[in-house]
Amino acid sequence: MGTKITVLTMFRIASLLVVTIAVVGCAEANGEEKTAVGPKTYLPNSKSNPLVPTHANVSYGEHDRNTLDFWQAKSDKPTPVIMILHGGGWTSGSKGNVSRSPRFPNLRAIVGQGISVVTINYRLIGKHTEGVIPPVKATLEDAARAVQFVRNKAGEWNIDKERIGSYGNSAGGCSSLWLAYHDDMADSKSEDPIARESTRLWCAAGAGAQTTLDPKQLKKWFSNPGYGGHAFGKHEYGKDFEKFLADREKLLPWIKEYSPWGLVSAEDPPVYVSYGNKPPVSGIGSDSTHGVSFGVGLKKRCTEMGVQCHLVYPGAPNVKYKSPIDYLIATLKAPAATKVYELPKEK
Repeated sequence: MGTKITVLTMFRIASLLVVTIAVVGCAEANGEEKTAVGPKTYLPNSKSNPLVPTHANVSYGEHDRNTLDFWQAKSDKPTPVIMILHGGGWTSGSKGNVSRSPRFPNLRAIVGQGISVVTINYRLIGKHTEGVIPPVKATLEDAARAVQFVRNKAGEWNIDKERIGSYGNSAGGCSSLWLAYHDDMADSKSEDPIARESTRLWCAAGAGAQTTLDPKQLKKWFSNPGYGGHAFGKHEYGKDFEKFLADREKLLPWIKEYSPWGLVSAEDPPVYVSYGNKPPVSGIGSDSTHGVSFGVGLKKRCTEMGVQCHLVYPGAPNVKYKSPIDYLIATLKAPAATKVYELPKEK
Protein backbone atom coordinates (compact mmCIF):
# COMPACT_ATOMS: atom_id res chain seq x y z
CA MET A 1 0.00 0.00 0.00
CA GLY A 2 2.78 2.45 0.95
CA THR A 3 4.67 1.74 -2.25
CA LYS A 4 1.59 2.42 -4.36
CA ILE A 5 1.00 5.76 -2.66
CA THR A 6 4.63 6.74 -3.10
CA VAL A 7 4.62 5.84 -6.79
CA LEU A 8 1.35 7.71 -7.37
CA THR A 9 2.66 10.75 -5.53
CA MET A 10 5.89 10.72 -7.53
CA PHE A 11 3.91 10.46 -10.76
CA ARG A 12 1.81 13.49 -9.83
CA ILE A 13 4.90 15.50 -8.88
CA ALA A 14 6.58 14.54 -12.16
CA SER A 15 3.47 15.56 -14.10
CA LEU A 16 3.42 18.93 -12.39
CA LEU A 17 7.09 19.43 -13.18
CA VAL A 18 6.50 18.65 -16.84
CA VAL A 19 3.69 21.20 -16.99
CA THR A 20 5.80 23.78 -15.19
CA ILE A 21 8.78 23.21 -17.46
CA ALA A 22 6.57 23.47 -20.53
CA VAL A 23 5.06 26.74 -19.33
CA VAL A 24 8.44 28.21 -18.40
CA GLY A 25 9.87 27.09 -21.73
CA CYS A 26 7.06 28.87 -23.59
CA ALA A 27 7.56 31.97 -21.45
CA GLU A 28 11.30 32.05 -22.11
CA ALA A 29 10.76 31.55 -25.81
CA ASN A 30 8.43 34.54 -25.83
CA GLY A 31 10.80 36.65 -23.73
CA GLU A 32 8.41 36.61 -20.76
CA GLU A 33 9.19 36.16 -17.10
CA LYS A 34 9.25 32.64 -15.72
CA THR A 35 6.12 33.32 -13.68
CA ALA A 36 3.96 32.94 -16.82
CA VAL A 37 0.64 31.13 -16.36
CA GLY A 38 -0.09 27.91 -18.26
CA PRO A 39 -2.73 27.47 -20.97
CA LYS A 40 -6.12 28.59 -19.77
CA THR A 41 -8.75 25.91 -19.24
CA TYR A 42 -12.49 26.44 -19.65
CA LEU A 43 -15.41 24.83 -17.91
CA PRO A 44 -17.41 22.66 -20.32
CA ASN A 45 -21.00 23.26 -21.34
CA SER A 46 -23.31 21.78 -18.70
CA LYS A 47 -26.91 21.75 -17.52
CA SER A 48 -25.87 22.88 -14.06
CA ASN A 49 -23.64 25.73 -15.23
CA PRO A 50 -24.51 26.89 -18.75
CA LEU A 51 -22.82 30.01 -20.07
CA VAL A 52 -25.39 32.79 -19.89
CA PRO A 53 -25.87 34.54 -23.27
CA THR A 54 -25.19 38.24 -23.65
CA HIS A 55 -28.50 38.42 -25.51
CA ALA A 56 -31.05 35.59 -25.25
CA ASN A 57 -34.08 34.62 -27.35
CA VAL A 58 -33.62 37.48 -29.79
CA SER A 59 -36.11 37.34 -32.67
CA TYR A 60 -34.45 37.30 -36.10
CA GLY A 61 -37.51 36.51 -38.23
CA GLU A 62 -41.30 36.30 -38.31
CA HIS A 63 -41.81 32.72 -37.10
CA ASP A 64 -41.93 31.85 -33.39
CA ARG A 65 -38.94 29.52 -33.92
CA ASN A 66 -36.84 32.33 -35.38
CA THR A 67 -34.92 33.12 -32.20
CA LEU A 68 -31.23 33.19 -31.38
CA ASP A 69 -28.83 33.45 -28.44
CA PHE A 70 -25.65 35.52 -28.69
CA TRP A 71 -22.47 35.41 -26.63
CA GLN A 72 -20.28 38.47 -27.10
CA ALA A 73 -16.51 38.08 -26.80
CA LYS A 74 -14.69 40.89 -25.00
CA SER A 75 -12.64 42.87 -27.49
CA ASP A 76 -11.59 46.41 -28.34
CA LYS A 77 -12.19 45.67 -32.00
CA PRO A 78 -14.98 43.91 -33.91
CA THR A 79 -14.93 40.16 -33.35
CA PRO A 80 -15.47 37.26 -35.76
CA VAL A 81 -18.55 35.11 -35.15
CA ILE A 82 -19.22 31.37 -35.19
CA MET A 83 -22.84 30.37 -35.72
CA ILE A 84 -23.66 26.94 -34.28
CA LEU A 85 -26.53 25.05 -35.91
CA HIS A 86 -27.94 22.08 -33.98
CA GLY A 87 -28.55 18.77 -35.72
CA GLY A 88 -31.54 16.44 -35.46
CA GLY A 89 -32.33 15.73 -39.11
CA TRP A 90 -34.03 19.14 -39.37
CA THR A 91 -36.93 17.54 -37.43
CA SER A 92 -35.80 17.99 -33.80
CA GLY A 93 -33.34 19.82 -31.60
CA SER A 94 -32.97 23.20 -29.92
CA LYS A 95 -30.45 25.99 -29.51
CA GLY A 96 -30.94 25.57 -25.76
CA ASN A 97 -28.97 22.31 -25.85
CA VAL A 98 -25.82 24.03 -27.12
CA SER A 99 -24.84 25.71 -23.84
CA ARG A 100 -26.01 22.77 -21.72
CA SER A 101 -24.35 19.82 -23.44
CA PRO A 102 -20.64 18.95 -23.63
CA ARG A 103 -21.42 17.29 -26.97
CA PHE A 104 -21.46 20.78 -28.46
CA PRO A 105 -18.35 22.96 -28.85
CA ASN A 106 -17.16 24.58 -25.64
CA LEU A 107 -18.70 28.04 -25.69
CA ARG A 108 -16.41 29.44 -23.00
CA ALA A 109 -13.33 28.34 -24.93
CA ILE A 110 -14.56 29.93 -28.17
CA VAL A 111 -15.46 33.23 -26.51
CA GLY A 112 -12.16 33.09 -24.64
CA GLN A 113 -10.40 33.06 -28.01
CA GLY A 114 -12.03 36.37 -28.94
CA ILE A 115 -14.73 34.82 -31.13
CA SER A 116 -18.38 35.67 -30.50
CA VAL A 117 -20.98 32.90 -30.81
CA VAL A 118 -24.56 32.70 -32.00
CA THR A 119 -26.92 29.71 -31.83
CA ILE A 120 -30.33 29.61 -33.44
CA ASN A 121 -33.65 27.85 -33.45
CA TYR A 122 -35.08 27.27 -36.90
CA ARG A 123 -38.31 25.84 -38.26
CA LEU A 124 -38.38 22.06 -37.98
CA ILE A 125 -39.61 19.91 -40.85
CA GLY A 126 -43.10 18.59 -40.17
CA LYS A 127 -43.73 20.68 -37.06
CA HIS A 128 -43.35 24.17 -38.47
CA THR A 129 -43.19 23.81 -42.26
CA GLU A 130 -46.83 23.34 -43.26
CA GLY A 131 -47.35 25.09 -46.58
CA VAL A 132 -43.60 25.44 -47.28
CA ILE A 133 -42.55 23.57 -50.44
CA PRO A 134 -40.17 21.84 -50.10
CA PRO A 135 -40.03 21.79 -46.30
CA VAL A 136 -36.22 22.03 -46.17
CA LYS A 137 -36.52 25.48 -47.73
CA ALA A 138 -37.78 26.82 -44.38
CA THR A 139 -34.95 25.36 -42.28
CA LEU A 140 -32.18 26.50 -44.61
CA GLU A 141 -33.54 29.95 -45.33
CA ASP A 142 -33.95 30.49 -41.59
CA ALA A 143 -30.20 29.89 -41.22
CA ALA A 144 -29.51 32.38 -44.01
CA ARG A 145 -31.78 34.94 -42.36
CA ALA A 146 -29.90 34.51 -39.09
CA VAL A 147 -26.61 35.32 -40.82
CA GLN A 148 -28.18 38.48 -42.26
CA PHE A 149 -29.57 39.46 -38.87
CA VAL A 150 -26.20 39.07 -37.16
CA ARG A 151 -24.56 41.18 -39.86
CA ASN A 152 -27.19 43.84 -39.35
CA LYS A 153 -26.23 43.89 -35.65
CA ALA A 154 -22.52 44.37 -36.40
CA GLY A 155 -22.28 47.88 -34.98
CA GLU A 156 -24.37 47.19 -31.89
CA TRP A 157 -22.76 43.84 -31.06
CA ASN A 158 -19.15 44.72 -32.04
CA ILE A 159 -19.03 42.19 -34.88
CA ASP A 160 -16.68 41.92 -37.85
CA LYS A 161 -19.45 41.45 -40.41
CA GLU A 162 -17.14 39.83 -42.95
CA ARG A 163 -15.74 37.13 -40.68
CA ILE A 164 -18.74 34.93 -39.95
CA GLY A 165 -18.35 31.16 -39.95
CA SER A 166 -20.88 28.40 -39.38
CA TYR A 167 -20.62 24.99 -37.70
CA GLY A 168 -23.04 22.15 -37.21
CA ASN A 169 -23.29 18.44 -36.57
CA SER A 170 -25.25 16.19 -38.96
CA ALA A 171 -28.11 18.23 -40.49
CA GLY A 172 -26.62 21.34 -38.85
CA GLY A 173 -23.43 20.60 -40.76
CA CYS A 174 -25.36 20.18 -44.01
CA SER A 175 -26.98 23.57 -43.37
CA SER A 176 -23.58 25.16 -42.74
CA LEU A 177 -22.18 23.77 -45.98
CA TRP A 178 -25.27 24.91 -47.86
CA LEU A 179 -24.73 28.44 -46.58
CA ALA A 180 -21.08 28.32 -47.61
CA TYR A 181 -21.83 27.25 -51.17
CA HIS A 182 -25.09 28.98 -51.95
CA ASP A 183 -25.04 32.19 -54.01
CA ASP A 184 -25.61 35.36 -52.00
CA MET A 185 -29.30 35.77 -51.14
CA ALA A 186 -29.04 39.47 -50.27
CA ASP A 187 -31.89 41.51 -51.76
CA SER A 188 -30.47 44.95 -52.44
CA LYS A 189 -33.92 46.34 -53.31
CA SER A 190 -35.68 45.14 -50.16
CA GLU A 191 -37.25 47.63 -47.79
CA ASP A 192 -36.07 45.36 -44.97
CA PRO A 193 -32.49 46.34 -44.01
CA ILE A 194 -31.81 42.82 -42.75
CA ALA A 195 -32.75 41.28 -46.10
CA ARG A 196 -30.24 43.59 -47.78
CA GLU A 197 -27.36 41.98 -45.86
CA SER A 198 -25.18 39.25 -47.36
CA THR A 199 -25.74 35.57 -46.55
CA ARG A 200 -22.20 34.57 -47.48
CA LEU A 201 -19.76 33.01 -45.00
CA TRP A 202 -16.03 33.44 -44.41
CA CYS A 203 -15.71 29.69 -43.77
CA ALA A 204 -17.78 26.71 -42.61
CA ALA A 205 -17.37 23.35 -40.90
CA GLY A 206 -19.41 20.26 -40.21
CA ALA A 207 -19.19 17.00 -38.27
CA GLY A 208 -20.94 14.00 -39.80
CA ALA A 209 -22.50 16.37 -42.33
CA GLN A 210 -24.60 15.21 -45.26
CA THR A 211 -23.29 16.77 -48.47
CA THR A 212 -25.96 15.64 -50.92
CA LEU A 213 -29.71 14.99 -50.92
CA ASP A 214 -29.58 13.35 -54.35
CA PRO A 215 -30.78 9.71 -54.25
CA LYS A 216 -28.74 8.90 -57.36
CA GLN A 217 -25.54 10.04 -55.67
CA LEU A 218 -26.52 8.32 -52.43
CA LYS A 219 -26.87 5.02 -54.28
CA LYS A 220 -23.37 5.45 -55.75
CA TRP A 221 -21.80 6.36 -52.41
CA PHE A 222 -23.56 3.97 -50.01
CA SER A 223 -24.51 0.30 -49.91
CA ASN A 224 -27.68 1.06 -47.95
CA PRO A 225 -28.80 4.58 -48.89
CA GLY A 226 -31.79 6.13 -47.20
CA TYR A 227 -31.21 9.69 -45.94
CA GLY A 228 -32.63 12.87 -47.42
CA GLY A 229 -36.10 12.23 -48.78
CA HIS A 230 -37.84 13.86 -45.80
CA ALA A 231 -36.33 17.20 -46.88
CA PHE A 232 -38.77 17.22 -49.79
CA GLY A 233 -41.93 16.47 -47.82
CA LYS A 234 -42.51 12.80 -48.53
CA HIS A 235 -42.32 10.73 -45.36
CA GLU A 236 -42.57 7.54 -47.42
CA TYR A 237 -39.21 8.37 -49.04
CA GLY A 238 -37.54 7.60 -45.72
CA LYS A 239 -39.11 4.14 -45.69
CA ASP A 240 -38.97 3.44 -49.42
CA PHE A 241 -35.72 4.65 -50.96
CA GLU A 242 -36.59 3.18 -54.35
CA LYS A 243 -39.63 5.48 -54.54
CA PHE A 244 -37.37 8.42 -53.67
CA LEU A 245 -35.04 7.35 -56.47
CA ALA A 246 -37.93 6.83 -58.91
CA ASP A 247 -39.22 10.37 -58.23
CA ARG A 248 -35.77 11.91 -58.66
CA GLU A 249 -36.42 13.65 -61.97
CA LYS A 250 -39.37 15.64 -60.70
CA LEU A 251 -37.45 16.47 -57.53
CA LEU A 252 -34.27 17.45 -59.38
CA PRO A 253 -34.75 21.26 -59.22
CA TRP A 254 -35.04 21.02 -55.43
CA ILE A 255 -32.16 18.56 -55.18
CA LYS A 256 -29.91 20.98 -57.06
CA GLU A 257 -31.02 23.93 -54.93
CA TYR A 258 -30.59 22.28 -51.53
CA SER A 259 -27.67 19.84 -51.92
CA PRO A 260 -24.34 21.43 -50.90
CA TRP A 261 -22.39 19.23 -53.34
CA GLY A 262 -24.19 20.64 -56.39
CA LEU A 263 -23.70 24.27 -55.32
CA VAL A 264 -19.89 24.28 -55.09
CA SER A 265 -18.30 26.92 -57.32
CA ALA A 266 -14.83 28.44 -57.69
CA GLU A 267 -15.70 31.57 -55.68
CA ASP A 268 -16.74 29.70 -52.53
CA PRO A 269 -15.17 29.92 -49.05
CA PRO A 270 -13.08 27.10 -47.53
CA VAL A 271 -14.67 24.35 -45.42
CA TYR A 272 -13.71 21.61 -42.98
CA VAL A 273 -15.63 18.33 -42.65
CA SER A 274 -14.95 15.55 -40.15
CA TYR A 275 -16.33 12.02 -39.84
CA GLY A 276 -16.00 9.17 -37.36
CA ASN A 277 -15.19 6.37 -39.81
CA LYS A 278 -12.50 5.71 -42.40
CA PRO A 279 -13.23 5.73 -46.16
CA PRO A 280 -14.28 2.25 -47.34
CA VAL A 281 -11.77 0.31 -49.41
CA SER A 282 -14.41 -0.49 -52.05
CA GLY A 283 -15.59 3.10 -52.35
CA ILE A 284 -19.08 2.20 -51.11
CA GLY A 285 -19.92 3.29 -47.57
CA SER A 286 -22.33 1.62 -45.19
CA ASP A 287 -23.40 4.61 -43.06
CA SER A 288 -25.66 6.73 -45.24
CA THR A 289 -26.54 9.13 -42.42
CA HIS A 290 -23.15 10.35 -41.16
CA GLY A 291 -20.63 8.31 -43.17
CA VAL A 292 -17.31 9.61 -44.46
CA SER A 293 -18.35 8.91 -48.06
CA PHE A 294 -20.26 12.19 -47.85
CA GLY A 295 -16.95 13.92 -47.18
CA VAL A 296 -15.01 11.98 -49.80
CA GLY A 297 -17.54 13.01 -52.44
CA LEU A 298 -17.43 16.65 -51.38
CA LYS A 299 -13.62 16.71 -51.24
CA LYS A 300 -13.43 15.38 -54.80
CA ARG A 301 -15.90 17.98 -56.02
CA CYS A 302 -14.07 20.82 -54.27
CA THR A 303 -10.74 19.70 -55.72
CA GLU A 304 -12.24 19.76 -59.20
CA MET A 305 -13.58 23.28 -58.60
CA GLY A 306 -10.41 24.61 -56.97
CA VAL A 307 -12.10 25.18 -53.58
CA GLN A 308 -10.38 24.39 -50.28
CA CYS A 309 -11.88 21.46 -48.37
CA HIS A 310 -10.30 19.85 -45.30
CA LEU A 311 -11.47 16.25 -44.92
CA VAL A 312 -10.71 14.62 -41.55
CA TYR A 313 -11.40 11.07 -40.36
CA PRO A 314 -9.57 8.51 -38.18
CA GLY A 315 -6.10 8.05 -39.66
CA ALA A 316 -6.47 10.83 -42.23
CA PRO A 317 -3.11 12.12 -43.54
CA ASN A 318 -1.73 15.63 -43.04
CA VAL A 319 -4.35 16.75 -40.50
CA LYS A 320 -3.59 20.35 -39.54
CA TYR A 321 -6.62 21.05 -37.35
CA LYS A 322 -7.82 18.51 -34.80
CA SER A 323 -11.42 19.67 -34.73
CA PRO A 324 -13.89 21.74 -36.76
CA ILE A 325 -13.85 24.48 -34.11
CA ASP A 326 -10.03 24.62 -34.09
CA TYR A 327 -10.23 25.13 -37.84
CA LEU A 328 -12.90 27.83 -37.65
CA ILE A 329 -11.08 29.79 -34.96
CA ALA A 330 -7.79 29.71 -36.86
CA THR A 331 -9.43 30.64 -40.18
CA LEU A 332 -11.57 33.42 -38.75
CA LYS A 333 -8.58 34.98 -36.96
CA ALA A 334 -5.99 34.54 -39.72
CA PRO A 335 -5.10 37.49 -41.95
CA ALA A 336 -6.51 37.08 -45.44
CA ALA A 337 -4.27 37.79 -48.42
CA THR A 338 -7.29 38.00 -50.70
CA LYS A 339 -11.00 38.03 -50.01
CA VAL A 340 -12.95 34.95 -50.93
CA TYR A 341 -15.86 37.16 -51.94
CA GLU A 342 -17.02 40.75 -51.72
CA LEU A 343 -19.89 41.73 -49.46
CA PRO A 344 -22.51 43.97 -51.05
CA LYS A 345 -21.87 47.67 -50.72
CA GLU A 346 -23.94 49.34 -48.03
CA LYS A 347 -26.33 52.04 -49.18
